[in-house]
Amino acid sequence: MIRTLFRYFFRALLGIIAFILLWLVLAVALPYIHYGYKAQQEDPSITIFIESNGVHTDFVMPVKTMQWDWSKKIPYSDFEVAGPSHEYVSVGWGDKGFFIGTPTWDDLTFSTAFNAAFGLSSTAMHVTYKRFQPKEGEKCKQMRITSSQYRMLIGYIESSFQSKEGKYMMIDHPGYTDHDRFYEAKGTYSLFNTCNVWTAAGLRCIGISTGMWTPLAGGVMQNLE
Repeated sequence: MIRTLFRYFFRALLGIIAFILLWLVLAVALPYIHYGYKAQQEDPSITIFIESNGVHTDFVMPVKTMQWDWSKKIPYSDFEVAGPSHEYVSVGWGDKGFFIGTPTWDDLTFSTAFNAAFGLSSTAMHVTYKRFQPKEGEKCKQMRITSSQYRMLIGYIESSFQSKEGKYMMIDHPGYTDHDRFYEAKGTYSLFNTCNVWTAAGLRCIGISTGMWTPLAGGVMQNLE
């Protein structure tokens, strides 16, 4: 009996290890297979950024353009410190429990990681107002897009917010700083549908080539070189 239980346990452990190794191999390899490019007929006129903290990626956009004013959908009054002097806004999608319950890596718990990995919690949008244009570097890539592309990107990001009576649903929880907040989002986060997969899908929807599957931040950023 004990030998049988040990054999099943050993097989299960091997299966878990094999799954993790396969996930890592695909996470590293598939970003090199590009798809989604679509030629644009217009001249690019809007500058956006893709920003990474090494784990998570965000879209960073001008607050106000001829196409859109994010401050009308995400009012400055939702934030402790935000106003017209904040000229850029970053928006990212992710696991709600991870966003809210893990302000630092020291706060990460097994239950939060497990729920996020296997799609057992809800999702949130993380919004941050920024005073200045981001600086390009290893973790921040600039790109010029057309008005049509930007309108499509706006539609993609908007479709990820939950709304009630036309307003985004702010979560009653403080952000990491005095100029960021969280909002209820649509969709399910998991090992296979991460924040970085969401960012890459947004890029593809506006005709920018990305890796086939990009669960890690590096998989998104490497395609923007």
